Amino acid sequence: MSTEPDAAKVRIDPAATPAIDLATIPRIEGTWLEACIAQLYEELAARNISFQPRCYLADEWLTPENEPVIGIPFYLAHPRLIKLQKKMLLEAEGDNHDWCMKLLRHECGHALTYAYDLNRKRSWQRVFGHPSETYGETYRFRPYSKSFVRHLDYYYAQYHPDEDFVETFAVWLTPGLDWRSKYAGWKALDKLLFVDKLMASIAGKPPLRTSGRQLWKTSTIRSTLRRYYQKRRAAEAEDFPEFHDANLLRMFREGSVEGETRQPVAKLLQAHRKALLTTVSNWSGERRFMVNEVYKAVLQRSRALRLVTEESDTIAMLQLATYLTTLMMNYRYTTRLRGEL
Repeated sequence: MSTEPDAAKVRIDPAATPAIDLATIPRIEGTWLEACIAQLYEELAARNISFQPRCYLADEWLTPENEPVIGIPFYLAHPRLIKLQKKMLLEAEGDNHDWCMKLLRHECGHALTYAYDLNRKRSWQRVFGHPSETYGETYRFRPYSKSFVRHLDYYYAQYHPDEDFVETFAVWLTPGLDWRSKYAGWKALDKLLFVDKLMASIAGKPPLRTSGRQLWKTSTIRSTLRRYYQKRRAAEAEDFPEFHDANLLRMFREGSVEGETRQPVAKLLQAHRKALLTTVSNWSGERRFMVNEVYKAVLQRSRALRLVTEESDTIAMLQLATYLTTLMMNYRYTTRLRGEL
């Protein structure tokens, strides 16, 4: 049985995070990341690509624009930092070998683009779009589209033309993956065939650039882990379980149902799930599967907080439907759940 605490029941205090300077975080050398980077280089060499992107520790996974280098999150450099990352932000992106390799192949696609000026080619732009398109804070995706490969979660290839290319490249580079068969009949196969041809055109050729600025490098960041996580949790508030707590507690109360005319809000949510999803989807114009994701989060917090209501089913369900609809309308027009509720 796992001894890990239930994330839905844990309230994290960023102030309790150690006040350790990010600049003191260990380097990549001597960590498990070395083997992952070496594997990436071997995969590139096996394709006769004469490029080995320089990797360094940064505040997150990144490839600075126009710089052929790869930033790897600092927390992956030590098991204790991975544990702290999971405690503070619920997950440590890339904390195992397979996940790390997927992310390295993705970022390598960006670095390779800048090393060879690939996205300046007209043929590249005809296939993927123009790289000057604006990056939004978030994006809307079509989950069933066969025009894009599926490599990282959340259909990341649909975010931007650059991401479309690097996700396609990452699939192409993955050892042992028969992408021709996997994507047979998909429009994405045309993109993979283009990448295959494009990589053949640079095979054995030295890159135009091999070094770049290592932006957001941890050794240059003047911040502590405490301040870092305070800022991250504030910026990503809606991704945490307790995001809904304040609003739910304005509508309902914590308490017991024993001997009183109260009923659990979680029980009401479960009993009327189908009607809620249909109604909120119709009112907001948002897809049911997106409404369902928010519904599950509200259900989880209602159960964790042991929320109860003394209102009739009709009134309580109206409150819940209004709350969910407001969230989904915020999402529809801003791609964020936040808003003054």
